[in-house]
Amino acid sequence: MSLATTATRVWLTRSLRPFLFQSEYDPALDYAGCENLGLYVHIPFCRSLCDFCPYCKVKYDPALCSRYIDALLQEIRQVGRRCPGRKRVTSLYFGGGSPALAADRIGEIIAALEEHFEITEGVGMELHPSDLTEKTLRTLKAAGVTKISIGVQSFGQKFASLLGRRPPDPKAMARVLQKVPFETVSMDLIFALPGQTFPDIRRDIDTAFACGANHVAIYPFIHFTFTGSRVQPMPKGQKRFLLDAVTRYCQSRGYLRDSIWTFGKPGARYSSMTRDNFLGFGCSATTLLMDQFKINTFSVEQYCRRVGSGHLPTALTLRFTRRQRMVYYLFWTAYSTRVDPAGFERFFGVPLERMYGDALGLARALGFAEKKDGIYQMTGKGAFYYHYYENFYTLAYIDKMWGILRKEAFPREIRL
Repeated sequence: MSLATTATRVWLTRSLRPFLFQSEYDPALDYAGCENLGLYVHIPFCRSLCDFCPYCKVKYDPALCSRYIDALLQEIRQVGRRCPGRKRVTSLYFGGGSPALAADRIGEIIAALEEHFEITEGVGMELHPSDLTEKTLRTLKAAGVTKISIGVQSFGQKFASLLGRRPPDPKAMARVLQKVPFETVSMDLIFALPGQTFPDIRRDIDTAFACGANHVAIYPFIHFTFTGSRVQPMPKGQKRFLLDAVTRYCQSRGYLRDSIWTFGKPGARYSSMTRDNFLGFGCSATTLLMDQFKINTFSVEQYCRRVGSGHLPTALTLRFTRRQRMVYYLFWTAYSTRVDPAGFERFFGVPLERMYGDALGLARALGFAEKKDGIYQMTGKGAFYYHYYENFYTLAYIDKMWGILRKEAFPREIRL
């Protein structure tokens, strides 16, 4: 655990109490009164396993995938029945893994969710470039998918090879995306790889928009200790130079920044992260409610077994103190590069400045944020340091937690 993350946690929560995740859960999930509620579904199957990717994933097996989808439908019914009527929600996102490997059953999953939830802002799905066939895209669109995010990572041979990938063919992607259009076509790109320069990233950005994207997510490479990747992260100074250059370039092209890493044409948006509350379905999926954060088991076999026995597949639950929940809210709200005090007050019933006036004052004094029209907006300097702190957070919290959950289906507890 880094000193930076510990000190920040203690200061912002006003407590020495750690984040304590325990092997427990509430049989009845109280989400009926939650506003701005999102849905997430995790499908962990991949054709091959990339060693840089930290997410919960297993090699695709048709029989296991079919059994998993059956359990997923059962979990949806178990959770959906806990709220009378159809609950209005913002959006639904499918992640993985490569969810399109289950393309023929995506419509079945969406239909099961729509029995219990009214989805108002569309359905998004992550895709591997090899999923971009006309047949697959038409199947997904007919099922109700309106937004897609394609994990390109890099169009360049050198950097795709570093990640153990083959670069996709931009012309082939353009042809199929013209035949089967979506409301949002986002493409994931990775920056801060060894030897990567701004012209390398600029070529990837230009290629993405030229072959059909109207939105890009440009993520920094993060080395997780448990992935086995030998790619080394870029030094801080070089990373900041690249992020600043990417930001200036995207804004010069008229692309709107809607989060730390994402830029798009007007009207295009893809983000599964910035929700006040959300329900997660599937192995490794997380659920965030007002008073708790829970994580499903990472084991596909144990997930199917637990759901089949009529129980929720929760591995760990964190019971928030009020201050802890505020910190969590602010951390992920800031991901959008702006924090609205009115939104905070609606959610918690107290003014933001009363709870965090000192932290906001310090952020403004250091040049990390400025207040415009009553909203705190992150500066370019603030965006970089958010990333820098998130890197500490990722290595101190997520790396430790996911490393344990990959080995233990139901650990007794984790202290962070």
